[in-house]
Amino acid sequence: MKQPTSAHGSASLTTRLTLALTTLTAATLLTACQSRASANAPAATPAAAAAPKAGDPQMLGQQLLAAAAQGDTVAVRNLLAGNAPVDAQDARGNTPLLLATAANHIEVARSLLMHGASPNIQNQMQDSAYLLAGAQGRLEIVRMTISYGADLKSTNRYGGTALIPACERGHLETAQALIAAGVNVNHVNRLGWTCLMEAVVLGDGGPRHQAIIQALIDAKADLNLPDKDGVTALAHARQRGQQAVVQLLQAAGAR
Repeated sequence: MKQPTSAHGSASLTTRLTLALTTLTAATLLTACQSRASANAPAATPAAAAAPKAGDPQMLGQQLLAAAAQGDTVAVRNLLAGNAPVDAQDARGNTPLLLATAANHIEVARSLLMHGASPNIQNQMQDSAYLLAGAQGRLEIVRMTISYGADLKSTNRYGGTALIPACERGHLETAQALIAAGVNVNHVNRLGWTCLMEAVVLGDGGPRHQAIIQALIDAKADLNLPDKDGVTALAHARQRGQQAVVQLLQAAGAR
């Protein structure tokens, strides 16, 4: 005969079932919470994965460009010692040396040249450190770039040598340095002008331009090379009332 279950045994079974159900429910809830947390966790971004490492050449190059533009000689030297690319270029093609030249940061330019910076790399405007130094009258940098291999035949966006804008703008000492270095005094740019022509046409006929013209005369410049319209430097000087220049040119045999 089947024995009746005792009250004590029934209660024990009920307790065990309740505990089992409670444990199963807690485990289910825990699993669901973990799944939800995993789904909401932020994924690693490509930017984080591609973050530049210390010593990254591109990062060092950008830092060198900034330091050169600001004239921070110490930072420039430290970056060069850390193998920053000396001829790094920005979006416009400027090198650290070009940026230093534009702001006349002489010691920065010196440090860059001593570490092998090229004075001939041209930016999108076709300026190089050498050409820009000539155009802006940066005498010390002109001398340094010449010493470190500047291409004296290189030309700017107008097809002119460094000497032509130096003469036009009255940068006497710079013009003298370029003449002494051997820049062609008879080079003709795309406008059809020589350095003498620009000194007359775009100059003011004052003492500095007179001195530049005398330097060109002494360097055996061709005084009778006309512009595209066949007009000579002497004729332009007369048209502009530059009497002192007229006298200089006539005394040197200009027609």
